[in-house]
Amino acid sequence: MSHSLAHVQPLAHGIHVIDTGFHRPMFDASYLIVEAGRAAFIDTGTNHSVPRLLGALDAAGLARDAVDYVIATHVHLDHAGGAGLLMQQLPGATLVVHPHGAPHLIDPARLMNGARAVYGDDEVARSYGELVPVPAARVQRTEDGMTIRLAGRPLTFLDTPGHARHHHCIWDERSAGFFTGDTFGISYREFDTPGGPWLVPTTTPVQFEPEPMRRSVQRMLAHEPCWLYPTHYGRIGGSLGEVQHLAGQMLQQMDAMVALALALPIGADRHAAMMRGFAAIHLASLRAHGCTLSEARIDELLALDAVLNAQGVGVWLDRRNR
Repeated sequence: MSHSLAHVQPLAHGIHVIDTGFHRPMFDASYLIVEAGRAAFIDTGTNHSVPRLLGALDAAGLARDAVDYVIATHVHLDHAGGAGLLMQQLPGATLVVHPHGAPHLIDPARLMNGARAVYGDDEVARSYGELVPVPAARVQRTEDGMTIRLAGRPLTFLDTPGHARHHHCIWDERSAGFFTGDTFGISYREFDTPGGPWLVPTTTPVQFEPEPMRRSVQRMLAHEPCWLYPTHYGRIGGSLGEVQHLAGQMLQQMDAMVALALALPIGADRHAAMMRGFAAIHLASLRAHGCTLSEARIDELLALDAVLNAQGVGVWLDRRNR
């Protein structure tokens, strides 16, 4: 149990952030909410993350059957890849998922094939393992504005496309915070400065859409959140003003990325040009934020995102141009 504790950080309001161990430390989070002896997980990481999530339950002194809900913000594998395997260990839990995502967790074949197409068979086997299907009877599909209660604690779902069409964010009134998955951007702790955290958009394939992303962020801001709980990584914010500042930082970069992409000629080197251009946008934003890391270190920390963001904006451009 002590081994698991190293990966778990208790926050206020009965919320714990668990480092799933995916990719690198403090890259991918699962959240455990504990309320009056009942529990819910939000996002699960991959199959390889499940022992850490169960360890966090043990550390909290909770039995497996104390978990009422496993909630996926969306069905990308770093968020929901471990959902089926985790559900096997939690006899009383219901999987709560966006209606567009539910079929993919009930029958993960298309998700697996999609991941293999992007990453290759070996990488999928190494990073994710084989996804475990979730019985349809244990799945609850959300509707926009729907509220579930964890031991009376309301958790409200907002349909929040932009990063993906199968994405919802979860409003936790108790902490005045949103569990934002990827719609509100990503924030790596390595980029924290005395000015606070830094937030960057994630525009991965295949369903990135800039205007829906902006509307989703604005809908969340209308709730006047004091905290954001992005999956990448951990709690950020502390006041409505700070959350508004972070939203501006993220959307400003998104606008610059979209403008750059729209100005590029269609051609073989468009992807490389986007990667270079986006890197310059992020570097300028980080320098303005007071980040003193070397350019090489910044590139290293954003390497995975750089490729996926350029691919995602490229897919959006092609769809728009058709």
